[in-house]
Amino acid sequence: MSPTENPTVPASAPASAPASAPASAPASASNLDELVRVVALLRAPGGCPWDAEQTHESLVQYLTEETHELIEAIESGSRDEMLEELGDVLYQVVFHADLAAHTAGEDFDIHDVAAHMTAKMVGRHPHVFGDLNLETADDVALAWDDFKAAEKPSRTSVLDGIPQGMPALALADKVLGRAQKIGLLGTEAAFPLPIETEDQLGPLLLAIVSAAKSQGLDSERALRTALRGLQDEIREAETTDAGDVADAGIIGLPG
Repeated sequence: MSPTENPTVPASAPASAPASAPASAPASASNLDELVRVVALLRAPGGCPWDAEQTHESLVQYLTEETHELIEAIESGSRDEMLEELGDVLYQVVFHADLAAHTAGEDFDIHDVAAHMTAKMVGRHPHVFGDLNLETADDVALAWDDFKAAEKPSRTSVLDGIPQGMPALALADKVLGRAQKIGLLGTEAAFPLPIETEDQLGPLLLAIVSAAKSQGLDSERALRTALRGLQDEIREAETTDAGDVADAGIIGLPG
């Protein structure tokens, strides 16, 4: 059961609070304050036993599910579905923050989360909150990794910070971008197929997966294997000054 499917929380109104809880939030409370209050009541003594038993780890599956449902709502273009799914993702954030607030050694709440995020965004936008001049979105994209590097000086590779558990296609996009950043892969590296639109790309990707399936091959695993090779080349290039390489020997049709 997902926290956002908790039968104690009908879609139209919050669940009845334990007898010791106030009947309603202060009149000045925002809708977000009310959501934080409802989550706290659900997890408090006298609230929902299922909610009270959850951990950060047990909720991962629901966070993954709700995130994919939000992506689907965004891609479908449905305003009502996006509103609902954004709420489900927000609920996950509030739930994790409430867990942390009551977990020894974590001791932070949703306000700490918001404060940390505000400080991060201000720090990563010196062109908005400081005197740096970046006029275009491309200028910002080029400077973004430098902003993050200044924020986290312990990172030694352009690959640091990339979640390896991402789906293979999304991971490939990230890794290829980092290969381009260090000059291991040209920004316009040619591939011997004329692909100009996503309408052309989609059927091609589907055909590749279909061909792999017919041969009993695992497309996800195959791409991850290739990505491990590319990441090894990136790390080697970072330490050996490999120079300007057109495509790192990775991008191309098999011989």
